[in-house]
Amino acid sequence: MPVTCSLTYDEACRRCERLGRFLAEVRTAHPTYWCKPVPPFGESGARLVIVGLAPGMHGANASGRAFTGDHAGILLYETLHRYGFATRAVAQGRGDGLRLVDCRITNAVKCLPPANKPTPAEVRECNTYLAADLRTVPAGGVMVALGRIAHDAALRALGLRAADFPFAHGAEHRLEGARVMIDSYHCSRYNTNTGRLTAPMFRQVFEQARRHLSS
Repeated sequence: MPVTCSLTYDEACRRCERLGRFLAEVRTAHPTYWCKPVPPFGESGARLVIVGLAPGMHGANASGRAFTGDHAGILLYETLHRYGFATRAVAQGRGDGLRLVDCRITNAVKCLPPANKPTPAEVRECNTYLAADLRTVPAGGVMVALGRIAHDAALRALGLRAADFPFAHGAEHRLEGARVMIDSYHCSRYNTNTGRLTAPMFRQVFEQARRHLSS
């Protein structure tokens, strides 16, 4: 069963001791960085919700906005703008005027993890926030999971078994309420530099999302 929780975000959350210690260390080294849980970005009740992994050290953890300031955000925001989900193609900072349109970005883990790798226990601990967030996706909505960890976290948040919905790039998983989850490789620097994920491959995922929302 899905975990029940009314909060989609808590700036003061310190449930994960390891992540709390790490954020304190990073704040000491970078006193101007956000260094707190990063909130979802976009409209509550948006029909498209993108689920990422966790904030990047010099990206969302620095700016305080999802996928803003890091390499992964370059391809993501360019693609969102191409398909009408963002008002700008480049994310520069929280005061840049960029808005999402019928779209929200959230993460499986809201705090920066060491080496960009949250533990399974940290993913589970943060899942209550993700569950509350995904409950706002309306009938007919689309969730895009960026990577296997985000895919598994989203299914857990929805009270579904990962074994019943195997991860594969471009896979569409039909859910209750005419909703769908579409998988994508994460738009990380590693994946784009190695060619595991190309811009056309990533655009295809959002073409699928746009078709579903238009149907």
